[in-house]
Amino acid sequence: MATWRFSTTPSGTEAVSSCNAVARFIDFSRGRNGGVSGGGSGNKAKRLMLMRKWQVRPLRRSFSVRNVSSEPQQKVKDPVTEQEESSSALSPFPPDASSIASSIKYHAEFTPLFSPEKFDLPKAFFATAQSIRDALIINWNATYDYYDRLNVKQAYYLSMEFLQGRALLNAIGNLGLTGAYAEALSKLGHNLENIAFQEPDAALGNGGLGRLASCFLDSLATLNYPAWGYGLRYRYGLFKQRITKDGQEEVAEDWLEMSNPWEIVRNDVTYPVKFYGKVVTDSNGQKHWIGGEDIKAVAYDVPIPGYKTKTTINLRLWSTKVPSEDFDLSAFNAGEHTKAAEDLYNAEKICYILYPGDETVEGKILRLKQQYTLCSASLQDIIARFERRSGAKVKWEEFPEKVAVQMNDTHPTLCIPELMRILIDVKGLSWKEAWNITQRTVAYTNHTVLPEALEKWSLELMQKLLPRHVEIIEMIDEELVRTIVSECGKADSDLLEKKLKQMRILENVELPAEFSDLLVKPKDNLVAVPSDKLEKTEEEDDDDDEGEAEEVEPADGEEESVQEGTKAKKKVPEPVPEPPKMVRMANLCVVGGHAVNGVAAIHSEIVKDEVFNDFFKLWPAKFQNKTNGVTPRRWIRFCNPELSKIITNWTGTEDWVLNTEKLAELRKFADNEDLQAQWRAAKRSNKLKVVSLLKEKTGYIVSPDAMFDIQVKRIHEYKRQLMNILGIVYRYKMMKEMSASERKEKFVPRVCIFGGKAFATYVQAKRIVKFITDVGATINHDPDIGDLLKVVFVPDYNVSVAELLIPASELSQHISTAGMEASGTSNMKFAMNGCILIGTLDGANVEIREEVGEDNFFLFGAEAHEIAGLRKERAEGKFVPDPRFEEVKKFVRSGAFGPYSYDELMGSLEGNEGFGRADYFLVGKDFPSYIECQEKVDEAYRDQRKWTRMSILNTAGSYKFSSDRTIHEYAREIWDIKPVELP
Repeated sequence: MATWRFSTTPSGTEAVSSCNAVARFIDFSRGRNGGVSGGGSGNKAKRLMLMRKWQVRPLRRSFSVRNVSSEPQQKVKDPVTEQEESSSALSPFPPDASSIASSIKYHAEFTPLFSPEKFDLPKAFFATAQSIRDALIINWNATYDYYDRLNVKQAYYLSMEFLQGRALLNAIGNLGLTGAYAEALSKLGHNLENIAFQEPDAALGNGGLGRLASCFLDSLATLNYPAWGYGLRYRYGLFKQRITKDGQEEVAEDWLEMSNPWEIVRNDVTYPVKFYGKVVTDSNGQKHWIGGEDIKAVAYDVPIPGYKTKTTINLRLWSTKVPSEDFDLSAFNAGEHTKAAEDLYNAEKICYILYPGDETVEGKILRLKQQYTLCSASLQDIIARFERRSGAKVKWEEFPEKVAVQMNDTHPTLCIPELMRILIDVKGLSWKEAWNITQRTVAYTNHTVLPEALEKWSLELMQKLLPRHVEIIEMIDEELVRTIVSECGKADSDLLEKKLKQMRILENVELPAEFSDLLVKPKDNLVAVPSDKLEKTEEEDDDDDEGEAEEVEPADGEEESVQEGTKAKKKVPEPVPEPPKMVRMANLCVVGGHAVNGVAAIHSEIVKDEVFNDFFKLWPAKFQNKTNGVTPRRWIRFCNPELSKIITNWTGTEDWVLNTEKLAELRKFADNEDLQAQWRAAKRSNKLKVVSLLKEKTGYIVSPDAMFDIQVKRIHEYKRQLMNILGIVYRYKMMKEMSASERKEKFVPRVCIFGGKAFATYVQAKRIVKFITDVGATINHDPDIGDLLKVVFVPDYNVSVAELLIPASELSQHISTAGMEASGTSNMKFAMNGCILIGTLDGANVEIREEVGEDNFFLFGAEAHEIAGLRKERAEGKFVPDPRFEEVKKFVRSGAFGPYSYDELMGSLEGNEGFGRADYFLVGKDFPSYIECQEKVDEAYRDQRKWTRMSILNTAGSYKFSSDRTIHEYAREIWDIKPVELP
């Protein structure tokens, strides 16, 4: 085995060779992707000067790295002379493996994060990532230089989550360099797949909300739309999930401990963000907010490459800190170390955790600070870019013609009052001008019908933290009240009161002074009584009613009323607590934006008919549907290469990666035996990878010949992981009551896989995780069952785990209570990879079933329009549970799955009313339909030809669920932006 010597500071020969390779690599990106920002000979000179510096020191230290290359030494030339004599270095063809290997070696030495003695996997990963980042930076510069010169309209996608997943293979694949990098790393003694596994998932999201945002960025870049993403750079993410004997355990995520090779800190891009303080009015009547706590938001950029395009867009993440002068040096020297760094800690903790617990006031304040930081820093950045591109003459009325801001759920709602504040208080626009600009700029995507997810904030808390924004929100609310009164009229006071209650942004807050007497109703049957005859005023009576019960003295001439020797006491009703005053963020989004969209056809109808019905009647043109989508690059092309080859071979083109309509052509081959054989072989290969994953992550050994039945998503009662595991318990109970031969005849072997995180303070969800793991521990060690049934909970589910599980899946469960899942995106990923779904008519399930065909989707359960009636039936005590459901609960309570008490978990499925009871999510109602549907699944799986045909038709029918289609709709119907392809 040959070795090569790699110096910490290379000798002249070695340095020039490496520098030339790096130059060729950089020039590939430049030649293929257009000019670098700033362009021209100046940039070339700078690069050549840098290359000269790379060869100035003698050899000091070396180490050996495995190498399988025996290529001869190339003749060394001076890099400056070589560049001046020939323009061939700017050739447009991709770099070869040798150039890439040299670039990797260069970064291992000159962008070091590890000691120089070894070139092991972690160091090799960082050097590889940094080498590909060189190309991305050049493409990024070229992209935004071009956008600046054209001054195009740009979309900005604001989201609290971006669930990116690993970036290395995605970036290499998008640039078409997978083969070249694999060969280069082989020359250096490493395997590309092993290198890629070194990358931790970026802990910037949790569930479908963040993954959707990341799919959108991929599609925006691939389709050449001018756009940016904005988020927060969480140091510890949500949490890293561990599964112990006690269930879920949360520990801090460590994704940044070894640094992030993809991010580029922009120390020159910082913006002030303030909290608390007060609002003052100057002599001109102009209002100004003087903050009481000032921090700085610092930009970290992550390049997002498009697939087979020159476009590389940007995800800008904000981190928070304070200026150095805010460190109290005198306090530190006096021994008050904590006090000295208090400001620093208060600033930094804003970006510590995704969704910090908000059960305390401090937690609520921290969440609100996060949301405002995202909005304020992003809008300041957007406005600065608009002003720079506008030049000397800024026309604010053109702002919506150059800027589109999309709020991904209600978390970025503060964009609306913040944009108003900047335009009015800082830029000097009138209220009317600012409101017109804001409404034309901002749009809102709704992701939920769950009341707890339609955010509300305490008005009192917001007044303390963001006093100027509350003033603006109050004015927006007043404007809304005026609109409602104008539209509804004053004749029907009951109707008007109902409308105001439903639609106002401020909840439980008195009407503005202008409308204070609007809802005062006349008293009926009042008789005029002379004032001198009144013993008490009405006001005094009210005061008495609210006070303590008092002894009633008898009037003159009256006898004292005695009951059991006690004076009669006036009965006073219990005081009714005043309802809290809240700010309804979803209502503010609807009022302040020009478009509101749901994320699946059924969800958008629920949004119009139920969630925002009054707003829909007022502004029907605002409401749209944009069914979610997923990127086919990450979710088929890169994560399932074997299936991708089959699709390409049978459709005759790789165009399906960009035009998923081509997937529909698979329908005509669905019964072809050759295709079916290849399809099953690819599925089995993917299942073998998951067998290894499960053994590594959990220690369980499963059979690849069993059906892989998977439910992976955030743990929540409405997603009904509880129904899934109760169905497994029922299956297990039936098995135990049969002989071995009967079991084998009745049941298809299954590996039931769960994954997902329960929020740290969501007790019921954590009970469900504990229950799943306990059931698995019992079943997996039962010798009577063997490989006929396994239950495995995969800890710390993330994008990288999904990229292994989804290609291997055969049945996927999307079984939420109908009407409660906005869309879902994992259902689309599973269908794309030939997995058959079992589910309710909820979210995107409805549209998936329409496309793949009713015979290729396992449907069960109540429908959305039935849910309210079923809950009412339950409340009236009319629900009669199925005996099989009662048997399962009894079996769980028997202690069959260990000593832990599941009385509270099972109790949530019982009773007719009460918090945490009465089976709000209808597990018991849908359970009989669910287990009967699972019997149909077993029957279909026994016929592998039929099952494979269904699998092929699922992939063929998933063509409509590409995020490319979704982005085209956003761009055309909400943002009004057009593709801009670099020359």
